[in-house]
Amino acid sequence: MIYKNILVKRNSQIAYIIINRQEVRNALNSETVNEFQTALNELELDESIRCIVFTGAGEKSFASGADISQLKDRTALETLRKKGMQQVYEYIESYPKPTIAMINGYALGGGCELAMACDIRIASTNAKMGLPELNLSIIPGAGGTQRLARLVGKGKALEMILTGKIISAEEAKMCGLVSEVVLPNKLQEKTEEIAEFIINKGPLAVQLAKLSINIGTETDLKTGLMLEKLAQAFLMSTEDKKEGTLAFLEKRKPKFHGK
Repeated sequence: MIYKNILVKRNSQIAYIIINRQEVRNALNSETVNEFQTALNELELDESIRCIVFTGAGEKSFASGADISQLKDRTALETLRKKGMQQVYEYIESYPKPTIAMINGYALGGGCELAMACDIRIASTNAKMGLPELNLSIIPGAGGTQRLARLVGKGKALEMILTGKIISAEEAKMCGLVSEVVLPNKLQEKTEEIAEFIINKGPLAVQLAKLSINIGTETDLKTGLMLEKLAQAFLMSTEDKKEGTLAFLEKRKPKFHGK
C-alpha cells in the first residue's frame, strides 16, 4: 500500500514504520496518525512480520510532536469525539506484535508519547525527549501524563511536564524512559539485535507476556497473578510450548509457528 506521510519497509521479519515528513521535522498530523492505524492493521495480518519498529526519516527527528497548524483550530468537542492520537497509541500499546521505538533525534510531545506507547525504546546519543505541551497551554493528551508517570515515576513526570524540560538520551536512560543509548551509526544495528532476541521467542508467549504486563500493572496484584496463571495455562496447551521444551531437551533451536 502507498502512503503519503509514512513509509513501510520490511527487513526479513521486521517491519519499519517510518514517519516521512522531514520538511516539518516529522510532525504528526491527523493523516499521519491514521496511516499508522492502517499500516498496523495490514502488518498484523502479515504472519511473516514478527516485530514493528517506529522511527523517523532523516537524522534530526523521530517525531517533533503534533502538527500545530492543525492543533490551533481544534475544539473541545472535537477532542472529546474524535478518534485521534490517544486511541491510536492505545492500539499500539496493546498491539499483539512487539513494538520498538528507534529514536533517532527529537521525540517531543506526540512523538515522545508515540515512543512511550511502544514496548521498548532505543535512542541514539543525539536524541532529545520531552513533553513541552504546557508552553501552548495544553497538556500531553495522547497518554503522556499517564505513561510518563508509570515509566519514570510521578516526581520525574511532574518535573518534565510542568517545566517542559527537554532531556538528553543519557538522562532518558537514567530515569528509565529508554533502555539503550547508542551512537547514531549503531542505532539500527542495536534495534535489530534487540528485535531478533524477541523474534526468536515463541510469538504467542510474547503476545501474552505483553498482555499480562500491560493489564496486570493496571490492576491489583491478586488479579494480575490470576491473569498470569490463565495466560500460562493457555500457553501450556500450545504446539509452540511442546516445540520449545523439546528443542531445549534436544539442544537445538526451536521452530515456532504461533500455534
